[in-house]
Amino acid sequence: MFLAAAFPAAAQTAGAAPGGAAQAGPAPVSAAPAPPAPAQPPVVQSADEALAQDAAEYARLEGVGLDEAMRRLRAQEESVAETDRIQLLYQDRLAGIAIEHHPDYRIVVLLTGRKKVKDREIVAGGMRVPIVFRTGARASRAEILAALEAHAEEIRASLPRSMGMGVDPRRGEFVLNVRASDADRIGVELIQQRLEETLKVPARVRVVEREGNASIEGGARVEGVEPSSGRRNFCTTGFVVTDGVRTGIVTAAHCPDTLTYRDAAGADIPLEFGGQWGWSFRDVQLHVSEAAQSPSFYADSKKTAVRTLTGARGRASTRAGDVVCHRGERSGYSCAEVELVDYAPPGALCGGPCAPSWVTVAGPTCGGGDSGGPVFRGTTAFGIVKGASYDKSGRCNFYYYMSTDYLPDGWSLLTANGPVSTARAEELAVLNAAGS
Repeated sequence: MFLAAAFPAAAQTAGAAPGGAAQAGPAPVSAAPAPPAPAQPPVVQSADEALAQDAAEYARLEGVGLDEAMRRLRAQEESVAETDRIQLLYQDRLAGIAIEHHPDYRIVVLLTGRKKVKDREIVAGGMRVPIVFRTGARASRAEILAALEAHAEEIRASLPRSMGMGVDPRRGEFVLNVRASDADRIGVELIQQRLEETLKVPARVRVVEREGNASIEGGARVEGVEPSSGRRNFCTTGFVVTDGVRTGIVTAAHCPDTLTYRDAAGADIPLEFGGQWGWSFRDVQLHVSEAAQSPSFYADSKKTAVRTLTGARGRASTRAGDVVCHRGERSGYSCAEVELVDYAPPGALCGGPCAPSWVTVAGPTCGGGDSGGPVFRGTTAFGIVKGASYDKSGRCNFYYYMSTDYLPDGWSLLTANGPVSTARAEELAVLNAAGS
């Protein structure tokens, strides 16, 4: 979060501070008036309090008790090292890794080939977590990604109204989102058949209606005028970042360049534009602050509490079924399961075709104005919101975010323990080369 959230007391003293997919793009200010300023400065949550808030949402989502929800969210974090090890051990056969929440909490590893792998257990979060190995997948994740990258332009050319595409780690399949009109005109089965003939990997078609950019404190409100339309729009800010000398705040690149920060006391603070990266695998914009900021972000809908960032989880260690939370100026606070970790949003939403480097999270809570907002679990950062998919009624099917792996070069997340980066140099080199 930024300014008021980073220095709540100081800011007040100064008086400042998927049906289809769409960019969660900026929302017109008139569409959602700024909420009234809180009566008291935001409360700084401890790590345990942050976990308890997320666990309450998890308990509601999954129908379990609060104590069980707390154990499962701790297990989610403590099991990452083991699933990272499994990825390396079975990288030639790996089709996907996913967290299952029902009938019991467990980790499922999907492999190609028929050679069986013995199931095992680990202790994480104070509970025993089964790791179940399933074999017989028809293609590995690497093979599906290679097919996607080789044929993405061909697919977009033959189905110009198609939405995003990606890899389903639960089923080991290529997934293509298509509009209902194309599904009715051509037929889902025929589209799927042609995809499998072209890609040589298992494929599935999902019918969606609209998909595109979402709209901009860590978890706070920023406003600006869109030059092309003259409209005043709002977005949500993500996390505080640093280059070792300066601090700044990030939001989505498709938000207006000139932004004014709306602090918790209702005061407007102009932000200095520091740069924009909005192509291929990035949708991030940087605004630099003259005053040093603290690594805080709002997490609750009413902006009455702030969290201190302590770390980050990279995309390579993120699994389908992981529960993450986000805060947006439109939709407030919510938590849901990760769906796809290799997703390419539709059309030219990334200054051209998008790389399959985005992460999707299940709805139903997202909306215009959420763009740039923080995606997190507890006090760990995952990414910032880019876009979303909606059905005919406007209900959110899923949203997608840019991992904090892809922050601007030279900038890292500011945490309570200092700068933290999860970026992997070899992956960035490949993505940059592909984008070029």
